[in-house]
Amino acid sequence: MVEIKNLVKRYGNLVALDHLNLQVQEGEIFGLLGPNGSGKTTAINCMLALLAFDRGDIHIFGEEMSPDNYHVKKQIGIVLQNVAVFDELTVYENIDYFCGLYVKDKEQRKRLVEEAVAFVGLEDFQKKRPGKLSGGLLRRLNIACGIAHKPRLIIMDEPTVAVDPQSRNKILEGIQELNRQGSTIIYTSHYMEEVEQICTRIAILDHGRSIAVGTKEELKMMIKTGETITIEAVALTEEQIQMIQGLPHVFAVEYEEQILTVRCTKAKHNLIRILNYLQEQEILFGRVFSELPTLNDVFLEITGKQLRD
Repeated sequence: MVEIKNLVKRYGNLVALDHLNLQVQEGEIFGLLGPNGSGKTTAINCMLALLAFDRGDIHIFGEEMSPDNYHVKKQIGIVLQNVAVFDELTVYENIDYFCGLYVKDKEQRKRLVEEAVAFVGLEDFQKKRPGKLSGGLLRRLNIACGIAHKPRLIIMDEPTVAVDPQSRNKILEGIQELNRQGSTIIYTSHYMEEVEQICTRIAILDHGRSIAVGTKEELKMMIKTGETITIEAVALTEEQIQMIQGLPHVFAVEYEEQILTVRCTKAKHNLIRILNYLQEQEILFGRVFSELPTLNDVFLEITGKQLRD
């Protein structure tokens, strides 16, 4: 559905996109992850033909994307991080306005707007203006404005920023329902748990390149981390930390404020080996956690950065 080949975008000496290659298949919820400055927003703007690029090709629905390809553009919905609605219009009027950019038939538009209102659960707020809505309801309105015309492809750029957990869950459930109804979705977020929950395939971008692509299971298989063990309330000397670092299958140890974090490769009995060492040394400790790799581990190991760097 979306194919990006060797996309290059420069701002003077800064290379924002460095021969970026991406493919999004029809029916996917495709996650785009990357630290700030990795090229996500630039890639989206190029994809939408809002930004000229230096070289490369972008095809959407099998057609070359260009600023005047309105046949393709009318099949795309956009939900941006910054809420983009009119304060002077009511909830219903906002959705009707944005839907009207794509659908001219009044009867058809009325039906679509009513469906969008119901879809995001704003039936009781149709006559209110955006300034009277909570942050979560405002985000739902933003989504309704972007999806009312039933687009084949929906691009969502951090749609859950600064919303409460209940609204976030409602939004994520809505995204999955849109996907079930036939929309392909490109989704960016700084919340790893969201991406892990809803995305069928994920690309990690860094320095304008796609450095890893796959399902969450495939991405986790690419990294060294097989298990992360966290032990609280444990007092260790530098020598004891070095001994733990030297245990079989341990490749990284962090110790701060009496919290020990040990990253191990994919092997059996990692936890038992560490606990045995602590008991042999008669070292007291508090709670113990053992976790399989998460997307956070994947991101940190592949990019060497935290997501919000």
